[in-house]
Amino acid sequence: MTDGAIFVGGAGEGYAEAREMLLRYANRHGLVAGATGTGKTVTLQSLVEGLSAAGVPVFVADVKGDVSGLSRPGDPAGKAHEALEARARQIGFQPYAYEGFPCVFWDLFGDKGHPVRATVAEMGPLMLARMLELTEAQEGVLNVAFRIADEQGLALLDLSDLQAMLVWLAGNAREIGTTYGNVAPATVGAIQRALLVLENQGAASFLGEPALRLSDMIAVDADGRGRVNVLMADRLIQAPRLYAMFLLWLLSELFEELPEVGDPDKPVFVFFFDEAHLLFDGASRALVDKVAQVVRLIRSKGVGVYFVTQNPDDVPGVVLGQLGNRIQHALRAYTPREAKALKAAAETFRPNPAFDTETAIREVGTGEAVVSLLEAKGVPAVVSRVLIRPPCSRLGPITEAERAESLRASPVAGVYDTPLDRESAREILSARADKAAGDAALAEKMLADAAAREAAEKEFARARRYESGDPAPRRRTRADPGLAETITKTVVRQLGTRQGQAMVRGILGGLFRGR
Repeated sequence: MTDGAIFVGGAGEGYAEAREMLLRYANRHGLVAGATGTGKTVTLQSLVEGLSAAGVPVFVADVKGDVSGLSRPGDPAGKAHEALEARARQIGFQPYAYEGFPCVFWDLFGDKGHPVRATVAEMGPLMLARMLELTEAQEGVLNVAFRIADEQGLALLDLSDLQAMLVWLAGNAREIGTTYGNVAPATVGAIQRALLVLENQGAASFLGEPALRLSDMIAVDADGRGRVNVLMADRLIQAPRLYAMFLLWLLSELFEELPEVGDPDKPVFVFFFDEAHLLFDGASRALVDKVAQVVRLIRSKGVGVYFVTQNPDDVPGVVLGQLGNRIQHALRAYTPREAKALKAAAETFRPNPAFDTETAIREVGTGEAVVSLLEAKGVPAVVSRVLIRPPCSRLGPITEAERAESLRASPVAGVYDTPLDRESAREILSARADKAAGDAALAEKMLADAAAREAAEKEFARARRYESGDPAPRRRTRADPGLAETITKTVVRQLGTRQGQAMVRGILGGLFRGR
């Protein structure tokens, strides 16, 4: 193996010599594809090991639980150890030793790893609009909500904050319409329904505080090995919209926070999208364009993005064209559509006169692949058939006891485990509503008291006339105040007090009309 490269696979009868991924081009992104059972997960595991050993922090989603084995060394007494060691000798992957890697486990739901959270403000209106697939009008209203929240110091931290802000927006649509444009209650309702779908998928667990600090992911251990951040996604993939939102948010945060580095000697961070089709299935054109934009621009920040999926056809062409490093496991063509996809996959490789690429993709067995990696000056290498190197860590998942041990020993243990609920938009708006309701109730009471006094005075006057033998009503003089005058005097007297001013604001509507 050469310095500045990751051993991917190689030699054997009928196979190419050793194939390595140059670290200086690892941020040019990549693709690992192949049918179920052809070895994609083992290839992913081997790539993660190579990057971590080279001091590159990695993020990988574990959708089946298998990737958690990265945290433990392989078993020299296990059933597969003889085959693994034989493969290592065959391809010249020496020295080959079993070892685990510095893994930190994360889980959006907090069940099998440290909770991962982001605030609504960090998500921003543009990304939320893309993920919720809002119309242009709905996106405009969402932008108004964020703008007013900023101007009035209403922190949007969790999902309930945004929902409360939208309720306020609908209740004050007439007042804010002259400044920010029309805000139709029906539009607000449509946004609320879209948020409800996201909430039902578990977004309330993700949106909140304490928010994730990227520095807790982009780190190395005491031995200089890159931290392996494993997102436990076996439950998360059942909520595809939330899964896509989290992955896109993380990429966007990396792009915004990391400085420009061009093409460094090795990546700053490498990001693996497992089950990539979940990100794109049913995605709107706007969302696909957003993903393509982030993937295209994030390379200059030293971040590599690798998509792991069953078929290259799962990744839109606008994204696929940016993936320079390709590892293609076997594809099966049982239908005309699959045959077309296989042919298209073969045509994306730089041809090798020694064999037919399409035939090779059909024929490679488990643990074998058709590979094209970037060479000097970022040029794709001629396609080769290789035997993929065996992993040094455990094949398969860890036990629950081992997971608990890893969480206790984690460098971020206790940092994110307890949710934080500080005063934000929901609490502030609720307090304002309570105050407005109190002001309105006080105003009603004062009006009722004034009316009661007017009625009492009339009854007293009637009784006096009866006692004096003059039952006929006399004409009211200027000294006899009527109900309207009584109320007016009462309100005027109160205007000089803080309580009176608050009452009048309540009567006129203030920030909240009625109760």
